[in-house]
Amino acid sequence: MQNETRQAALAAPELLLAPEWTLLPEGPAQGLGVVVRDGVFADIGPLVELSARHPHLQPVALPQRLLMPGFVDAHHHLTQSFGKALAFGEPSEIFRRIWVPLEGSLDAHALYLSAKLAALEALRGGFTTVCDAGARNSAALQAIEQAASEAGIRCVLGLICHDSAALAGADRFLSRRGALLHPALAVAIPEAVDDALLHATSRLAAEAGAVFQVHVNEHLASVERSLVARGQRPLQHLHAAGALAPQALLAHCTMLTPDEMLLLRDSGSAVAINPVASPWKGNAVAPSELLSKLGVRLGLGTDGTRSDGFRMMDAAESNQRLAFGLASGDSVCGGGRLWLDMATRGGADAAGLSALTGQVAVGRAADFLLVDLDVPELTPSWDLRWELVRLASRAQIESVHVQGRLRLWQGWPVDWDARALLQEVREVARERVAHAPIHKVQPLAASTIKVALHRD
Repeated sequence: MQNETRQAALAAPELLLAPEWTLLPEGPAQGLGVVVRDGVFADIGPLVELSARHPHLQPVALPQRLLMPGFVDAHHHLTQSFGKALAFGEPSEIFRRIWVPLEGSLDAHALYLSAKLAALEALRGGFTTVCDAGARNSAALQAIEQAASEAGIRCVLGLICHDSAALAGADRFLSRRGALLHPALAVAIPEAVDDALLHATSRLAAEAGAVFQVHVNEHLASVERSLVARGQRPLQHLHAAGALAPQALLAHCTMLTPDEMLLLRDSGSAVAINPVASPWKGNAVAPSELLSKLGVRLGLGTDGTRSDGFRMMDAAESNQRLAFGLASGDSVCGGGRLWLDMATRGGADAAGLSALTGQVAVGRAADFLLVDLDVPELTPSWDLRWELVRLASRAQIESVHVQGRLRLWQGWPVDWDARALLQEVREVARERVAHAPIHKVQPLAASTIKVALHRD
């Protein structure tokens, strides 16, 4: 089937897909058919049987293609995309010197452009769901919601509740649930609010069936700051405030004591591991394999570093091997299955969407990728799950589908002008970054703009 013909076929409202491989929860399988109807996986089984059950559907042959769940980014900052490279080479806690000043310089339209750029990057990297860590005001929330909706990506969107006024409006925000929008509540760091508000925010999220997001034990500076301010480490603080629970989605958790690992296990909290953020701006690597063995719920997140699902899995496995596997002689470090699961089904569970997305299964939302396996890197193929973690790349993603709808074909949206977005972003970002009170420790090596570097 020619590219144009296949693209047109994949845009149909009802599909019987016949990929060579299908990535099921139990592993890759051949010879299956997958029916997509009304935005969900309506039927899955041997192709011959599906053709008989759905005679009105012509199978869309997909030779040398893998149908797999879309990746879930369990921790993102969609409004920070203008400053990706500004954080390179910077020490920890760049939010104080780069992210807060940058986001503060963005008006509603710039926030929208930043979020839509991030959503486009995510889709190109194979993510069908992103979990945004939170916004403090209605302009940012509306900008992210509009951008995600237009891009066609599923979005868990957090309202940051740093005062009683924000919490008072949380019920109204949580009621804004849509087909692709899943409201959540958030606190940036535990010590940002008093314990009563911390507890109330977490409890309200639980009552609404939403997640409660917070950055926890990210790096040494954050741990020490909490110890000085509170006399407790961030995770201990959450536990003492009664905010550690199954609705909690904790970003990072790279610096954990044995007692804290048990707190995670016993509380049922979920953790968003950010494997690229660890070497880029952190002090440690989360003990993912150990946490998994303890039964802690785990997903993978980008933290807004780079939106590439395959490179994210590769970074997660490489980090684990370098930080823990080499010293113990562990040559497996969870294997390909662990990282694939964390990037898809585990991420959906961490984001509170386990009943909706994250796997190719009947009744789940048809959030999926078609991946080209007819490439030198995967020839010959012996263990597809390992190969997806270590050898695959986003260049192999032929199409991205969210809620059954074709959103990207060969890296570009099918129903809106991404090139026009990029041009506008170049113009707006240049002006906004130039006037933001950013304080970079490591100066830019070369740039076509002048960044206002404010030094103490």
